[in-house]
Amino acid sequence: APLSRMDFFCKLGYGKQDVCKVLQSLGQGALEDDVLKELIRMGSKPQAPESRAQPAPLRLVPRGSGSALDVPPWLHEDGDSSSHLRPIVIDGSNVAMSHGNKEVFSCWGIRLAVDWFRQRGHTYVKVFVPSWRKEPPRQDSPIADQHILAELEKQSVLVYTPSRKVKGKRVVCYDDRYIVKVAYEKDGVIVSNDHYRDLQNENPEWKWFIEQRLLMYSFVSNRFMPPDDPLGRHGPTLNNFLSKKPLPPEPKWQPCPYGKKCTYGNKCKFYHPERPHQGQLPVADELRAKIKVSFGPGNEEEPPRCGP
Repeated sequence: APLSRMDFFCKLGYGKQDVCKVLQSLGQGALEDDVLKELIRMGSKPQAPESRAQPAPLRLVPRGSGSALDVPPWLHEDGDSSSHLRPIVIDGSNVAMSHGNKEVFSCWGIRLAVDWFRQRGHTYVKVFVPSWRKEPPRQDSPIADQHILAELEKQSVLVYTPSRKVKGKRVVCYDDRYIVKVAYEKDGVIVSNDHYRDLQNENPEWKWFIEQRLLMYSFVSNRFMPPDDPLGRHGPTLNNFLSKKPLPPEPKWQPCPYGKKCTYGNKCKFYHPERPHQGQLPVADELRAKIKVSFGPGNEEEPPRCGP
């Protein structure tokens, strides 16, 4: 390939091997647009050149901000769109108060929940907490391990919902609305023991989303434990609930406790080794079928009648 064309694609960040493969398949006279389309179709991703380090790309900064670091990190599209796991949105107040037995705002409970989802591989984990929790704790609202909030904020995990004081009175924005809205837009999962009934009545789409994507939990000896069946006994497993592409349930081969004495027929959910096809009719249905065959329209015999 001509050196100028190779340099052109290399400056865009594509590897020489990928460019050579595309030029060999399309021909040396292929247009740049066709080559780029083929590179994108192959899944080739542009990377920074190894010969020289390029400066970090500039970010748009809102007016009045000193630097790009002032932009809330949760506004950036850093979600796990390419991952098979759903985004996680945690109700920080609910988790912290639950870990503190509804007496203390325990920040350690938030850390336990975040670590549990990180260990599973979730790359998008956000925690929403009212901003007044940054203030020094008071007697009527004690806080434990408050330094964890600052650590999670530096890691772009924790998000403070707005609040301010007007004439000495605190005005707090509804943090539950932030939680449900972000989880709904991200098509993720809400981690909370709250049912958000007021928001369900407010928006029918949110009602369905809360019913289907609310993950409840428990703390057992400082261990964050969500249920294995988040939507009930007959619902999906926890792994399928947290996955974008759930796997089909595996067949259960648990033997029937009644064995050959079972009278459920094909309605039995357990395994019967004596039934090769598992397609038998219930005993009552088999008897009815035999009676219909014996006393059909072409048969002159009549079924026996019970008399005195």
